[in-house]
Parts: sequence; C-alpha cells; structure tokens
Amino acid sequence: MRKDTGIVETKYFTFKNFVLENEQVLPEVTIAYETYGKLNEQKNNAILITHAFTGDAHCAGYHQGDKKPGWWDTMVGPGKAFDTDKFFVIASNVLGGCAGTTGPASINPATGVEYGTDFPAITISDMVKAQKKLVEFFGIEKLLSVAGGSMGGMQVLQWAMNFPEFIYSAIPIAATLRSTPQQIAFNEVGRQSIMGDVEWKKGHYYGGKEPAKGLAVARMLGHITYMSDYSMQKKFPVKNPEPNENFDFNADFEVEEYLRYRGSSFVKRFDANSYLYLSKAIDYFDVQKDNFLPEEKNLDIKFLVISFKSDWLYPPYQSENIVKHLKMKGQEVTYCNIYSTYGHDAFLLEIKDETHLIKNFLNNLYNEVFESGGK
Repeated sequence: MRKDTGIVETKYFTFKNFVLENEQVLPEVTIAYETYGKLNEQKNNAILITHAFTGDAHCAGYHQGDKKPGWWDTMVGPGKAFDTDKFFVIASNVLGGCAGTTGPASINPATGVEYGTDFPAITISDMVKAQKKLVEFFGIEKLLSVAGGSMGGMQVLQWAMNFPEFIYSAIPIAATLRSTPQQIAFNEVGRQSIMGDVEWKKGHYYGGKEPAKGLAVARMLGHITYMSDYSMQKKFPVKNPEPNENFDFNADFEVEEYLRYRGSSFVKRFDANSYLYLSKAIDYFDVQKDNFLPEEKNLDIKFLVISFKSDWLYPPYQSENIVKHLKMKGQEVTYCNIYSTYGHDAFLLEIKDETHLIKNFLNNLYNEVFESGGK
C-alpha cells in the first residue's frame, strides 16, 4: 500500500546577477522549490521534475490546509513512480513564472515596481540554467534523472542539450524537438486574447484591474487543446437543450460551463504576463537547430521517451522524431506510445502505465549507478 507524501512546504533559493541567453542580466533571481525524499550521502539519487506551461513547484503532497495535493502527486511519493523512499525529488517553478520564482510580476530593483513587460525575454534554456544553479545549491554533481511533460519535456531535452554531463538519464513526456506552426498558432491566439483586453495596459496593470477576461479566454483555448475529441464527448455528452427564441448566449451546454469555470478559476492563480512570456519561450524552443547532443562529446545518457496516442497538441510523431534523432546520435533510448483517449492531458492521467514504465526505468538505472559507484 502506497503512503502519502504528507505536508510539504515551498522554499526559496536566491542568487545574484543571472546572465540570460540574450546577454541581459537579472540582478537577482529567486526560485521557488519543493523537495521530497532524502538526498543520500553520495548525492547521486536526485531527480529533477520539470513542470508544464502553467504548473508550479508544488508537485506532490499537501500544503497546510489544502484539500488537493500537488499536480503530480499520483506520480511522486513513497512507492510511486518517482519513489521518494529511494529518490530525492526536486521540483521548482520556472523562471518567468508567477508562483514564487522571479517573473514579470516581481519587483524590478531598478524601479521599485513590478517588471511587467520590462521583464527581459527568456528562453527554455534560461529556465534550465536557473534550475542548474538550484541543483548545485544542494551540492549535487550529477542528477539521476530529469523528467517532465509538455513544456516540462522541453526542459528535459534542454537539460540534455545544455548540461549532458550533469545527468544520467532523461524522461521527456509528450514533448517535441521544436515547436510547430500549429502549436505556435494556439499560443498566439491566447496572447492576442490577453493583449486585446482593455485592462492589459501593455503589461503594466499591477495595482489595478488585471486582464482577467483575456486570460480566461486564453485558458479556455488551452483546455480545448489539452483534451481529445473522444474525451470531450465522454466528459460532456451533448443533451441537445431546446434553444431559446432569442439566444441569450448563456452556458447552455456542459462544455461551455466547464470552460468558463476553468477560465475564471485560472485567473485567480496565474499572471497574464507570465502567460505571455512562457508561451513565447515555448514558441522559440528548438533544440534541433542547435545540433542536439553533438556526437563528439561521446555522451552516455539513457532516455525514456513517452507519448500518447490521442495527443493532438504534441502528437506521437514528434516523440518519434526525438527517438529517431537520439538513435542517430548513438544514444540509448526506450520509447513507448501509450494508448490513451485523454489527449495531451494523458501525461497527468495515465498513471498506471507511466508508473510501470518509469519505475522500471529508474530502478534499473539506480542499480547501475550504485554498482558503478556513481560514476
């Protein structure tokens, strides 16, 4: 019987003068993070969990007073896929986020007010470089694994690109080597919704009304892309209500009510400018153009690549491209396309199959690392 992670607390790590990929400098960066399990004496049992677009550091367990656990509590904890009886798991909020890590809503030391759109442009690579500083803060010289889905999967691939000698393995889930025109298009519609809100005020809305309507619509669009046609039909069976003589445009259908609820609840926890910055970072993501995993480095990273059959936002062919690219580079790759009807959301919902794959992969790797003395 699996145990619960229990009550956890978000902590914060701060460092100075962070140089971004565009050579701009953030004078101070704070990263919100949580940890689960215990770091062993050799410091070789650490796993970094990277979150998706609107995720945060609260990956597992409960905050004091919460009714719901962290966003991947089904996967992280004692006896689970990322077994905290064996592994030390780190989860952090990304640079540019709005859940404790430095982002557009943070105070700009130069002005004493929120950055807003004066915040510098950031990339997935910048997020990963900031995460590395956090990992080094623990004295960890090499991560057992980096794992994450969607934008989290992009961070996993960027870790392998930027710091291949720093990881034993990588688990990109429902990800891609580069963003496609369709993915960029969905992000652009969301951004236009936010920037078209009269309350956006070119990103300097702090202290007044937030662009809640625009952000809510952006979230509604996102939820449509996360689900599949089948999962929407199962969740929201159409009951064909009788139309009014004069449409009042209320939520007549269950799916309309659901999307409106999701949009309105989202604005309570997420910052519109973070939505703009993170979605743009996703658009620019492209490790393929950067000669992903150069052969001359003679790297030895083990990969577990996972996709889902009904995912149309990050469809399986994109994970297959990752696998093909890695094999051409001589990397050891295990790949599984899981049958699922949940669409892109499957990486949060197909717990049984993911647990089976990830648990076996990590246990085998863990044994190899310890047999080799952590080398």
